[in-house]
Amino acid sequence: MDLWTRRNHGMFLHLAVLLCCSYGSIGKDSCDSPLVSNLPQSSFRSSTQLSGSHGPGFAKVNRRDGAGGWAPVESNRYQWLEVDLGERTEITAVATQGRYGSSDWVSSFLLMFSDTGRNWRQYRQEDSIGVFAGNSNADSVVQFKLQEPVFARFMRLLPLDWNPNGRIGLRLEAYGCPYKSDVASFDGSGCLLYSFSPKPTPNPAGKDILSLKFKTQLNSGTLIHVEGRHDRSLTLELHRGKLLLHLRKGKSASPVPESHTAVSLGSLLDDQHWHHVAVERVSGHVNFTVDKHTEQILVPADVSPSEINEISFGGVHCHGTPRVLSRRNFHGCFENLLWNNVNVIDLAKQHQQVSIMGNVTFTCAEPVSVPVTFAGAQSFLRLPGATHQQRDVGGDGVALGAISVDISLQFRTWNKAGLLLTFDLQQQAGSLWLFLSEARVRVQIHKAGRILVDIVTGFGLNDGQWHSVDLTARRERLTLTVDKDESLTAHASPSFPVASGNDLFFGGCPGSDNNQECRNPFNVFQGCMRHIQVHSDTVDLVKVQQMLIGNYSDLQIDICGIVDRCSPSHCEHGGRCSQSWSTFHCNCSSTGYSGATCHSSVYEQSCEAYKHKGNASGLYHIDVDGSGPIKPQLIYCNMTDQTWLVIQHNNTELTKLKASSGINRHLAYFNYSADAEQLRAIISQAEHCEQELVYDCRKSRLLNTPDGSPFTWWVGRSDEPQTYWGGAVPGSQQCGCGLQGNCIDSDHYCNCDADRKEWATDSGLLTHKENLPVRWVVVGDIQRPGSEAAYRVSPLRCHGDKNFWNAAFFNKETSYLHFPTFHGELSADISFLFKTTAPSGVFLENLGIKDFIRVELSSPTEVVFSFDVGNGPLDVRVETGGVALNDDRWHRVRAERNVKEASLRVDSFPGATQKAPADGHIHLQLNSQLFVGGTASRMRGFLGCIRSLQLNGRTLDLEERAKITPGVKSGCPGHCSSYGELCQNQGRCVERYNGFSCDCGLSAYAGPFCQREVSASFKLGTSVQYTFKEPYELNRNTSTQFQSSSIYSDLTLRGENISFSFRTTQSPALLLYVSSYYREYLAVLLNRNGYLDIKYKLENNRDAEVFRTNVRNLANGQLHRVSIRRLLETVSVQIDQHGREDFNLTSDAEFNAIKSVVLGKVHESGDLDPEIARLNSLGFSGCLSVVQFNSVAPLKAALLYPDTSPVIVTGPLAESTCGSSFPVNPYPAKTTHPLSDHSGTVGTGEPIVNAIKSDSALIGGMIAVLIFVILSALAIMARFLYRRKETFHSQEPRDIKPEVDSPEYPFHSEPTSQNVLSENQKEYFI
Repeated sequence: MDLWTRRNHGMFLHLAVLLCCSYGSIGKDSCDSPLVSNLPQSSFRSSTQLSGSHGPGFAKVNRRDGAGGWAPVESNRYQWLEVDLGERTEITAVATQGRYGSSDWVSSFLLMFSDTGRNWRQYRQEDSIGVFAGNSNADSVVQFKLQEPVFARFMRLLPLDWNPNGRIGLRLEAYGCPYKSDVASFDGSGCLLYSFSPKPTPNPAGKDILSLKFKTQLNSGTLIHVEGRHDRSLTLELHRGKLLLHLRKGKSASPVPESHTAVSLGSLLDDQHWHHVAVERVSGHVNFTVDKHTEQILVPADVSPSEINEISFGGVHCHGTPRVLSRRNFHGCFENLLWNNVNVIDLAKQHQQVSIMGNVTFTCAEPVSVPVTFAGAQSFLRLPGATHQQRDVGGDGVALGAISVDISLQFRTWNKAGLLLTFDLQQQAGSLWLFLSEARVRVQIHKAGRILVDIVTGFGLNDGQWHSVDLTARRERLTLTVDKDESLTAHASPSFPVASGNDLFFGGCPGSDNNQECRNPFNVFQGCMRHIQVHSDTVDLVKVQQMLIGNYSDLQIDICGIVDRCSPSHCEHGGRCSQSWSTFHCNCSSTGYSGATCHSSVYEQSCEAYKHKGNASGLYHIDVDGSGPIKPQLIYCNMTDQTWLVIQHNNTELTKLKASSGINRHLAYFNYSADAEQLRAIISQAEHCEQELVYDCRKSRLLNTPDGSPFTWWVGRSDEPQTYWGGAVPGSQQCGCGLQGNCIDSDHYCNCDADRKEWATDSGLLTHKENLPVRWVVVGDIQRPGSEAAYRVSPLRCHGDKNFWNAAFFNKETSYLHFPTFHGELSADISFLFKTTAPSGVFLENLGIKDFIRVELSSPTEVVFSFDVGNGPLDVRVETGGVALNDDRWHRVRAERNVKEASLRVDSFPGATQKAPADGHIHLQLNSQLFVGGTASRMRGFLGCIRSLQLNGRTLDLEERAKITPGVKSGCPGHCSSYGELCQNQGRCVERYNGFSCDCGLSAYAGPFCQREVSASFKLGTSVQYTFKEPYELNRNTSTQFQSSSIYSDLTLRGENISFSFRTTQSPALLLYVSSYYREYLAVLLNRNGYLDIKYKLENNRDAEVFRTNVRNLANGQLHRVSIRRLLETVSVQIDQHGREDFNLTSDAEFNAIKSVVLGKVHESGDLDPEIARLNSLGFSGCLSVVQFNSVAPLKAALLYPDTSPVIVTGPLAESTCGSSFPVNPYPAKTTHPLSDHSGTVGTGEPIVNAIKSDSALIGGMIAVLIFVILSALAIMARFLYRRKETFHSQEPRDIKPEVDSPEYPFHSEPTSQNVLSENQKEYFI
């Protein structure tokens, strides 16, 4: 079952804190009493003390006892001061002060807390900041209010920095109040069973809340199991240090439940520290909280256990029946276990309603475990080797002299590589290295550059879990075991004794250059170790900390500082998080997003945006909200003058219905290629959307107008029945003919409501966006004898992008637009376009108390992105290398800031990136208004235009705000300066209010950017004759539309500019002929050898001059591009990519009285030159494309403007894609498809439909006949082509794809595309 889950890291934080703290704080007015000042000196401990009068007992704020505070012997980062508060206490604040009457104070420090005085936990502020700023003198008191209260008995302060002119000196105080705590301890065999008899009392609040704290050292175990009625259950299980919440329906012992969902939260929860858990059930969802993080789970009502029979705490075996989910019972402690504010532990103590099963005690017995953290490149631990191996017999009866190495340890890390242990062997036998490599444990013995021993075992050991390693050398056998698992054991049999020398180095080596004992060729270890044993003796790491055993560098002893940087994950949009000790990485592959946290979409937000990148029609991924939560979707973009976004559904064809007994209604559900959220955003962003509804009927009424209840209706996005049809308006209960007053029966408002025996049609467009798209159609009047109907719902089509052109013009430096505060705490992306002539100005700014974010043009060649999230101001700068940005052209700016880095991109210039500081503040906290085009100080305002401003995928409506703001105008003209280059092939850019268009009147090309070849296939008798007219005739006889498409020359030419493409297998052939009223002419032809000839006759009394090009075999069926230019006597010809050829006329350079341009066969052949007449008699068979003669495009005029242009077409002529020499669209993500209309012919006859309840045998026969005919035709064609393969060349090579916006190119589904065109329509008969 697909259950939707949604992370929410702040919405329920207040609830989590309240649940965490309410039980221990009930009845207190405040919690800020001093906790340290009245403690005895015995409650204080320290690493060292300078003298008796500098002891830790004198470290009380505002006291002058002793030497005025604590001071250690040496000032270094290994010193600490500890306070025992006597019992677990709620601590809310800490204050520090320097040593009285001295120059000694601490300027920064860490805070640690513990329940036992062992296994300390570092306190981290918001954003995981662990360092506290201390004092700047010896007298002032600096107090810190803890953002979250701490519940602990012991507090330890570790100085990091101090007065460089003094030493460490400290007095401190803590503030808080007593804390009530009820605890229960489970040993893995016992549990508490809370029974409800006969059933639980309903909670008046309509919800159930379960909360507790737990601590454990084991990474797995079942904490809670809730058994409800009707086989519903809820289980909270610790698995590999994460909490899993299971919701099941079905028998508990069944391995395959009816439904099951599991949600994971938290990480590294086996650290023997208290963790808070809350599970809140409210109607259809569950709020699951672990520490500070909450996840909301939407679950069906039949899964959530609403009527509860019993709850077991600490395991599930309390029920007496084995449970499938149970791995083991819980081993650890619970604290303040509450069910709907009922103290379950207190009930257990009083034996009221709670049964104690097995061994459960009410004190928390904690195992003693001292971990050590290796955090940096200089970290290492040196311990003495076992030099006393000569004892006779060990405790197990084994002669110790036979065991030369016996070392074990446990470790946890995120790194794949790192040195665990190394030592020199005795008798100079070499060096042994125990290390991690590719997340496996490896042992090598090196000597003189050679590897003598190499064994490896284990896998995936960088998962953050505790893993054990045992290394033994006994006699001549070396054994390596991981996790006490025999299957993870490796052996070696070296030919020399393996015995450790005097020193064992763990984690790394000393950094001294003169140290010869340990030179680490591997990565240092970053992680935690514990339970280090050397020859069965456990190493006392507390004595190591006190410098009584061995020595160390850059270690944190008695604390494991591992942090899970992937829990919660900062990777967005499904990016996969992986990590090392110090950082994390997001794998964004296959997500559609990019960046350090997979925040920014790699796709455009609309078809309009793709179009203005120069792309043609095709399938594109559309990410309608950019970096927002809505997923990208593959959608067809039809790039015409208006850019249409087309969303298919599972049945766009006409579907026929016939009367059938027992069926009163027909229901059809339409499943779209975009989900509901995507559709809603697309429709909202578009300027116009439409969807055609067609209903063909015979004796089948539609809306039952004028006064009856509708028989048929449809349901749109609002899930409300709509009783109007296409072409009408909402609420009218009419069809389009009723609104226009032209229905076939004036007594009704729909044609079908006339209830006639002849076929009739009601159709039209639905254009009210709030009701689109059509999701259901319900057809009702189909049960009567003789009733027949057919319906069709077209794809949803939308055009326009309200966001893409949304712009404002700032004409004063003091003007700005203001918007609500920008909320981009963890991820913020800003994108916009600007154009200006000013040298500098602030695009936008948003301030907080200390934090801020700003994007500005600092100079004509530099854009700066500035921000501060608490780590100090940072700038990201992009230099354009001298290219001016104040050139009054549109430039795109994209700035992003996340927890890992900040980046800035401007146009296509090299981007800039600024890494975030390690373990710094990560939350951007703003509270003022967002200023666009200026600043709050009204200084350094921006002059110019800002367009399409988006923050985290949400577009700000600059135009609406500009309408009410002085000094700012709505909209911004002048798009051609930036986008004019998109108009190709002599297309002219025309300004519009929102955007621009390309006028292709002077071009032989068509399409939105004048880049579509206008081509036609010619038969032997086809002719296109373009006749020149005088300008006064043009003004009198042609339309304005054609004037924009053609320019007529005068009658005398001193030069020509001719270009065209052709493909043919015919030679000789006449391609183009220009005639004159004076019997002068220009002919372009292929001779019998396939060479191109240009023939000029410009004087009647002289023979024609023929210029023959050197490019051979042009009649090869391939596409060739020809360019001919004449200026006076000079003629230049270029074919394809061949070199230009120049010729000289010897006759008159004037071409007089131009009459016409003819393509193909010349039908007025009376005055033709005999040779031209002979060629003309053959006609032309082939393809001509993008024909241009000076400013005239005769082929384009004939195909696109036949009624308004001076052209005469003789013979068959149809537009074709034969002039395309490459795939029309190299840009889309998938193969491009235009859409066929599928509109069946509906009139007096029966509509062409997909029949339902038709005769299947008849259809099968028709299909069989059709297949046979097709196969026969293919066989005949293949035989014919085979016979002519030596001489025949296809006029349209196979690699040429048809034009995507041609109506001749039918739409077809692509198997890999993410649409639902192949899905069967869901239909229901009632």
